[in-house]
Amino acid sequence: MPDENEVVLSERERQCLRWVEEGKSSWAIGVILKVSENTVNFHVKNAMRKLETSSRTQCVVKARRKRLI
Repeated sequence: MPDENEVVLSERERQCLRWVEEGKSSWAIGVILKVSENTVNFHVKNAMRKLETSSRTQCVVKARRKRLI
């Protein structure tokens, strides 16, 4: 059972953050994953909320440090 402070990202959130880490825009990630730009933004924003970050870059760094991606 996960600790209540443990962050769990969905597979799609992790995929999106990996592409953000590579410098891809939401549009480009959408093309790669065959989803809309809005869907990418939805997943990235969910990850940002879960990790309590205010930018995409900060989110990727925190996810890396926590070994989530």
